[in-house]
Amino acid sequence: MKHVFAVAVAISIFSLIAVGQANKTADWTTIFDGKSLAAFNMVGNSNWELKDGIVQADKGNGYLVTKNSYANFQVKVEFWVNDEANSGVFIRCENAQDITAMNAYEVNIYDKRPDQAYRTGAIVDVAKPLSMINAAGKWNTIEISADRAHFVVTLNGTKTVDVENSAHARGPIALQYGAGIVKFRNVQIKPM
Repeated sequence: MKHVFAVAVAISIFSLIAVGQANKTADWTTIFDGKSLAAFNMVGNSNWELKDGIVQADKGNGYLVTKNSYANFQVKVEFWVNDEANSGVFIRCENAQDITAMNAYEVNIYDKRPDQAYRTGAIVDVAKPLSMINAAGKWNTIEISADRAHFVVTLNGTKTVDVENSAHARGPIALQYGAGIVKFRNVQIKPM
């Protein structure tokens, strides 16, 4: 009888752990699934195109801007860029129609940026990258945590930024096309 009770308790504990893990995964919301851009507004003249589960651009200048505004969150973005690409993930954009590194945080994707101080993995004019990682020619995952004034950026599992800054409190997220070939897929967000 004691053995049956111990097994039942063990099964209950494992079940609770499994449910907790499932809920952690469930907390993430997919805002781009490769099928629809319904969660975004297009700003600028980039030639965004849905193709084979990705959204890509290779001409123009512009952004895919979330319709929702966010304050404290984690966002995961998968991207592919070529050598000439200039892109980024802008967070807490104060003006969804006129996005700049001055009115938002720009997490840069720009391996060949003339000023290498704020190249790929940096937050432009806020934090230089802790590690120099080239992103061109492969799929990458960038994870950004914005918790009040604390920001952490991780690129392909390597921390590139850990900084405090309180310039921008809330706003949409924008995926940028500036030059080269830029592709995005699997964009997910989790409130904090």
